[in-house]
Amino acid sequence: MKLLLIEDNPTLSHWLVKTLEEQAFALDTVQDGEAADQLLRTNRYDVVLLDLNLPKLSGKNVLRRLRQRGDATPVMVLTASGSIDEKVELLGAGADDYLVKPFEVREVIARIKVLVRRQMPARANEVCCGDLVYDIDTQQFALKGAPLNVTPRERTVLETLVLRLGKTVSKAALMDAVFTLADEPSEDAVEIYISRLRKKLEGSAAVIVTLRGLGYLLRRKDEAL
Repeated sequence: MKLLLIEDNPTLSHWLVKTLEEQAFALDTVQDGEAADQLLRTNRYDVVLLDLNLPKLSGKNVLRRLRQRGDATPVMVLTASGSIDEKVELLGAGADDYLVKPFEVREVIARIKVLVRRQMPARANEVCCGDLVYDIDTQQFALKGAPLNVTPRERTVLETLVLRLGKTVSKAALMDAVFTLADEPSEDAVEIYISRLRKKLEGSAAVIVTLRGLGYLLRRKDEAL
């Protein structure tokens, strides 16, 4: 899963990035509201972690602009204010969750997974494609009941496909999911990850289909395109 952290406190930002990356999340980070707004116009994230007191553009206005564009990306507000009035205002403006600093990182992680789960049919904790199962809580894959051995970036590619099960995912979207702002994006690398995953899924009921000119689709082998 790929997150956008919008936080101008470098100490808190560094701690959150380190901790979340240890939990297999990919992160982009920005320190001001204008930069965040620009990123959100061009990139897709599974969850946005949004501070309110930001330079250049406030967190409230970042949220308002996001929702005015019709973007439903889940947003968790991280703020030092415990004001009920502010909480009501932000939830009314389109925030999905609200967490007051200081907080336990375990709670942040749990809430992130809840927000992702809300996007899934029936809000299930597991997503299945034939005998391939993805557990949102553990962020692990199982194939035919056994753990599927994948590298971190292979997992990110497969995770992106399974979280949009039945939908075509463009190569650009996969690149966006796999690579952070600190990386050098590579189409060739994405193709290599797809090739490796296909080999690991051989003999299973799940298959990654290439739709030429459109992208990739994860589906059951017995489903017609």
